[in-house]
Amino acid sequence: MNEIGIIFIIAVIFITGGIVIYERGKIRRTVENLNIMLDAVIADDFSENTFDETKMSALESKLYDYLSAAKISAQNIAVEKDKIKELISDISHQTKTPIANVLLYAQLLAEQDLPEESISCVDALNNQAEKLNFLIASLVKLSRLETGILQLNPMQNNLREVFEKLNIQFSPIAENKNIKLTFESSDEIAIFDLKWTEEALGNIIDNAIKYTQSDGNINVRVKPYELFCRVDISDNGIGISESEHEKIFSRFFRSAKSGDKKGVGIGLYLTKQILFGQGGYIKVSSEIGKGSVFSVFLPMPK
Repeated sequence: MNEIGIIFIIAVIFITGGIVIYERGKIRRTVENLNIMLDAVIADDFSENTFDETKMSALESKLYDYLSAAKISAQNIAVEKDKIKELISDISHQTKTPIANVLLYAQLLAEQDLPEESISCVDALNNQAEKLNFLIASLVKLSRLETGILQLNPMQNNLREVFEKLNIQFSPIAENKNIKLTFESSDEIAIFDLKWTEEALGNIIDNAIKYTQSDGNINVRVKPYELFCRVDISDNGIGISESEHEKIFSRFFRSAKSGDKKGVGIGLYLTKQILFGQGGYIKVSSEIGKGSVFSVFLPMPK
């Protein structure tokens, strides 16, 4: 090989090396730019003025377009969320006084010397007003949870405190139906939001009282595991058919066996959302005519 050939080969090697180095540098700069863009998104500091699209590669440009669209979408969602928050607040405020007045006038009517046929109408009016009041209150709670207006705040809490409050609230109701409501003594610590978990368990106990006959039993007991603390609420009521085990946690589901029992079919759905929102879950086992066991699982401290 002559001298010119050697020089040519050396030149090709240098040019190839230069191209490789340039391309590697270009890739490195692209990766760095992508990293900067993603860091800006994570820090919620991404804006259209942050980057110059003319200096970007095709990949960077596509990511820039996507992130810009995502930023706009997030802003729109925030605006809509504020509108929903205002709407829920308005519904709660605007309906509170009319419903309270309907209940008040129904009670005043009930105290009057009315004809026999009018008394049943007043009772129906009062029952329907209470049902409407409960429905709106439940929907407002659920909407606030689903839209993130109300935030769950799970932390280490003692189940004994929850049981004491539930016992005070539901024991008189159970006694009126001659039902024995028993809370197993427990000092187990779990991770849960105190107020909302009390509501979740209360919904289950309220249902158990509704669907358990006189002289029945309802027991609340605790069993700790490594990852979860299980709270079992068992009754010997009418039971739930296997085909309805999943349906009962749906919004507004009412079993045909509910009969004339009060309710709007939202309590167990709300319970499931509360538990899911703090890392827990709920299961049910039941048999028609033999009762039900609702098992609530709350995360244990690590």
